[in-house]
Order: sequence, then structure tokens, then C-alpha cells
Amino acid sequence: MAIEGVRLLLRRFVYKSFCLYYLLWRWYKRRFTKGGLLVAGGVAASAVVGLDTNQSVAYQAFTFLFALLVISILWSLFFRNNFTARRILPPFGTVGESLPYRIVVQNTSQRPQRDLHIFDNSDDPRPTFSEFAESAEAKEEKRNPFDRIIGYHRWLLLVSRKEGGVGKERNLPTLTPDSKGEVQAEIVPGQRGCLNLTSLAIARPDPIGLFKGFVTLPVQQSVLVLPKRYSLPHVSLPGTRKYQPGGVALAYSVGDSQEFISMRDYRPGDPLRRIHWKSWAKTSRPVVKDYQDEFFVRHGLILDTFQNTEKSEKFEEAVSVASSFACTVQTQESLLDLMFVGPEAYCFTAGRGVAHTDRMLEILASVQPCKDKPFNTLPPIVFERSSLLSGCICVLLSWDDERQQFVGNLLELGIPTLVLVIVAGDDPPTLEPGLMRGNPEHLLRLEVGKIEEGLATL
Repeated sequence: MAIEGVRLLLRRFVYKSFCLYYLLWRWYKRRFTKGGLLVAGGVAASAVVGLDTNQSVAYQAFTFLFALLVISILWSLFFRNNFTARRILPPFGTVGESLPYRIVVQNTSQRPQRDLHIFDNSDDPRPTFSEFAESAEAKEEKRNPFDRIIGYHRWLLLVSRKEGGVGKERNLPTLTPDSKGEVQAEIVPGQRGCLNLTSLAIARPDPIGLFKGFVTLPVQQSVLVLPKRYSLPHVSLPGTRKYQPGGVALAYSVGDSQEFISMRDYRPGDPLRRIHWKSWAKTSRPVVKDYQDEFFVRHGLILDTFQNTEKSEKFEEAVSVASSFACTVQTQESLLDLMFVGPEAYCFTAGRGVAHTDRMLEILASVQPCKDKPFNTLPPIVFERSSLLSGCICVLLSWDDERQQFVGNLLELGIPTLVLVIVAGDDPPTLEPGLMRGNPEHLLRLEVGKIEEGLATL
């Protein structure tokens, strides 16, 4: 216990040191120009060399350079907020892909503004202590013991994910009085979810060109970042149409019609083959025959969310794989049920007019690991719909006995199942088929960092 306590104290000390270092480093990098960095380095060097004023005249250089810095810093205090700004953002972004947008800035003063730079600020990118302590860098076990204990590379990875390219300096054109200027910007999101852009910072260097004055504009906007998606080969999902009691509302364009219901007015999207021409001639408005469609192809997309940590590469890859299938399955002619467990059990359906794939991607962009529930909370929501499912796609985080039994139960119910197991680099190189021994081609091992290569073998 004493050793664990010391280890926790050390980790907290390291975490707080990284937080402080990040703030100082960002302030230093944003405030000083390249010339200012050179002068600041000269001040530090001359201060060390010129400690003994009897043996060196370096103190004269220190005095001169230090005076330049002080003048520059004081000058920057007179930079005033005479601007308005707004962003023009797209509705969605995608992890790892460039998200271009525009920033429009207006000069509200009566003086021209030159040599301006602009920064975009997001939420604090520093990870929480629990994220820093519980997260693991991919292949971290290959680093030396010191790096594993300190976790500096893990810190950099977590910060880069949250920053997503926000904060890069961009040059603004010269703004005449009451004029507007526009600059093209971009973000490369590092993680899915809601990316909050909290403010815009406009900077201007002093006349000497050493230090920048800042004004901050509270322009708060957000954009939803969708999960990364992989290209998939043509996947022929098993299963046939199943009886859906009561049919599915609005799902009337494809299926086996079993019972004529009534005539109704035409709705945009109705197939021409269902138009009742004689009724149209009598009523002078388009009328269609309405059938009760009850036989559809319906697949279950099951996402394993059960792990003990808040963040992990395996979980993020599992979400990406699920998103790739959500985009690939032809929901125009079938239904797709996304099932997972979060704070509670969820089942979302897309396809055939019920909902669009974009909505499912928005849900996957926000899904989080489930740490407080066991895996056995997932099977009931799947088996409840087993009689409706033509087939299942299971994206799992491990291949233990509990998950093997779950897949075995699906097979016993006669549901064709494709199983994709996300593994880390240090996991066993092969998977024991277990209950999938009769269908080994439907069991696929996907290694973190090589997901796309693995999916290409489908």
C-alpha cells in the first residue's frame, strides 16, 4: 500500500508539472516572435556569462537586450480590442481529416491595422489526471522504463488529440478602417466528439518585432467530429428477410408486400409502380396503393463498449470499425440496428426511411466506454431482437470466454454472425476459434495500427 501511495503521489506530481510546463510553453511560443526568442536566449546566455562584471563585459549585452525586451512588452500592453470576428464552419468533421473553415475579421477602429496574426482557441487540451493515469500509448511497453513511468510521450499524445491542429498562427491581411478581412483556416481533429472553439486571439508584434500584444474575442462555436472510417471491400452480409411484426413505419419502398391496407395520397419518394392511375383520374390528384411491408433484411451492428479505462486505442478503433460498417451497409434496402451499452442499453435503427446513416455516425461520435457494468448486460438487448435479425456484425474488444459464449448463443439461434476482434500489438498473434470453429472465415483479428489491412481481407 505504501508503495502504491508513493507511486500515486509521484504520478500526480508529474501530471501537475506537465500542466504547468504546457501553459508556460504555449505562452512563450505565442508571445515571442522568432527575433524575440533569439533575444530572450541572448538575455539568458549573457546573464550566465556576465555574472562576474570584473571578468566580462557580457553584462552590457544583458542590459541592452533586457531593455529591448522590457520596451517590447510594455508596448504590447497598448494593443486594444477594436475587432469583431466570426467563423464559417461546416457541420461535421472527421478524425484525421482536414476540416477547412473561414474566419472573417472586421476592423472597427478608425486606424488601419497591419501585421496581424490570428489564433483559434479550443477547450483546454490538457488531459484530466484520470485520463493521463489510465490511458496507454500504443506500444508503450516498448519504451524504456523511465519513459513508461514518467509518461511524457503519453502526455503529448493526449494533448495532440484534443488540440487537433487548433492554435496554429495565421496571418491576416491589412485591415483598413471599418473593413473586413478573411483568412482560410483548418483543423485536423485528433479525436471524435464535440470540438469546442472557445475564442479567437488576434496578435500584433511591437515595432521592434520581439513581443506580441494580444486581444481575445469570445467567439464560441462547436463542430461535431465523426469517427474515423476505413474503406471496406464489398461485404456480402449473410441472412435473409425476416418477418417484422407490424412492419416499420415509412419503410415501404422495398420488401415483400403481404397485405393491401388502403389507398392514400402520394408522398415524395413513393415508387411509381404503386400509383393507382384510375383513382388519380377520378380525384385529380396522385393516389398510391399502401401495403403492409413486414419482411425486411435486418442486421445487428453490436459494439462492445466494456473496458476499465476511459480511453484506449482499442476502443477508438472499435468505434471506427463500427462506423465503417454503418456507412457501408446498404440501408436503402435493409435495416441496421446499432446496439451498445453506455449509461443504459441503447438500440438505434437506420435504413428504409427510418433514419439516415449520418444520424448513426453522430451517435457513434459520442459513444463512451462502459466501465461500471459487466459484459452480460449487452446480450439481453440483442437476444430480445434475435427473431427480427437476419445477421449480426459483432465488433468486440477481446475474445474471452464470456464473449465467445455470447457469439455461440447467436449461432445457436441460427443468426449468421461476423465477428471482428480488436487486439493490441502485444496480444496473441492468433485467435482460438472456439465456438466459431465451424465458420473460421467469419472470425477476424484486427490489430491496432493495422486495421485497414485486416479489413481488406474480408
